Amino acid sequence: MENNPINEIIKNNYDKIRALKEKNIDPFPRRFEVKNKISSALSLPEGENAVIAGRIVLMRVMGKATFAHLKDGTGKMQIYARKDALGDEAYEIFKKNCHVGDFVGVEGKIFKTHTGEITVNASKITILSKSVRPLPEKWHGITDPETRYRERYLDLIAHDRVKEIFVKRAKIISIIRSVLDSDGYIEVETPVLCSQAGGASARPFITFHNVYKTELYMRIATELPLKKLIIGGYDGVYEIGRVFRNEGIDTRHNPEFTTLEAYKAYADYNTMASLVEKIFEKCCENFGFYEIEYDGIKLNLKPPFERIYLPERWKQKLGCDIHEVLSGKSFNKQNLYKLADSLKIEYDKQTPSAKIFDRILDERILNDVKHPAFLMDYPTAITPLAKTKENDESLVERFEFFVAGQEIANAYTELNDPEDQKSRLMEQLKQRDEENNGEADILDKDFIEAMEYGMPPTGGIGIGIDRITMVLTGNASIREVIPFPLLKPSQK
Repeated sequence: MENNPINEIIKNNYDKIRALKEKNIDPFPRRFEVKNKISSALSLPEGENAVIAGRIVLMRVMGKATFAHLKDGTGKMQIYARKDALGDEAYEIFKKNCHVGDFVGVEGKIFKTHTGEITVNASKITILSKSVRPLPEKWHGITDPETRYRERYLDLIAHDRVKEIFVKRAKIISIIRSVLDSDGYIEVETPVLCSQAGGASARPFITFHNVYKTELYMRIATELPLKKLIIGGYDGVYEIGRVFRNEGIDTRHNPEFTTLEAYKAYADYNTMASLVEKIFEKCCENFGFYEIEYDGIKLNLKPPFERIYLPERWKQKLGCDIHEVLSGKSFNKQNLYKLADSLKIEYDKQTPSAKIFDRILDERILNDVKHPAFLMDYPTAITPLAKTKENDESLVERFEFFVAGQEIANAYTELNDPEDQKSRLMEQLKQRDEENNGEADILDKDFIEAMEYGMPPTGGIGIGIDRITMVLTGNASIREVIPFPLLKPSQK
């Protein structure tokens, strides 16, 4: 451990910090008056005075003069430090005590070098923060995914493209907000800690409240409280926030993730489909593209998007009527098992019917849907919170929106009949008990009571912020678009 060269670098840099303090120079001052972001300083005319600040990312000492590159959140710029311009002592302090990784503030006039590079001719340099550990090697950066995700700050320092992903993510959220705000939705916040985990089919995280001496659940969806606000009189509400599901981790799933949920009174699932198209239209318009390559697939994101009706697709792909595996608001289990067997879908006696259906959907219905498309009209048995199709209680008005085979959004014409809602949630309890389906929805009596006060016709939608960011940035892994994805605890 003692022979590790990094330890020697750390020791030397702490020595530099102590040397600065002995000269009564604070290596970590409280603030610095920045007058020019680097991006704007680069457009200043020659002779103009500039005051910039940033991290040193390159430093070339040549005796009585030093060239360095500073980088801030907007760009990178060269500075030129000369002994005769700074003074002997100030130049020696900069040359001997500053290195790549440090933050400095620089004041000086703009000029162009003989190669035409816009540069600040430093008349004053202020040390703003001393780095102790060496930065990732310039040309190779960080290639180990575990290190990139665990030490995201180094990933951002080493890779500009990573920083751009999160800038674009922020713009996507801003665009979504502007679309909803302009359509009359009100942004709200709902509880993260809940006495029941309803509104979706998922396993919750459980915590404990010491004062009330009771278990609480991290929310798995924001659906039920948002619907209560529609019942309370709002015409449109939405929330962009974290939800938590105690599930596996892969390229499309992280146990905590960000969703948009929005609900609009006097609307249906077709209204929500139009909302999806408007969001994609505005995002692509803002970013200046409609075509993108995602996971090796060239996609056209220009609305309108195709609408695929599940009963028709089922008949076309499997050669049978979807109603054969449905029995009213439940599954016809025997027919479902027979179909799964004929399609060689894997399952066992413990596999819930809903899981078997999902596997058929993924492996036989959606396997070749790559272009953006709405899959419309799902079984009532797996959608307890949506209104049934007119004259067909086996299917509900629900769509899932897919891009490159990945679900981006899920929307309903919301069920607003309290008696029907209660019977549907009772069916979910039956699935939970009889089939050991821990992801079945729960019976929230408080929500049923709220619905008994009257809920207008409503359209609702959930959009995965992480997944829409994956598509619009061309990243096939959710870990690339979440600043700090969940990882196993470090062994450090």
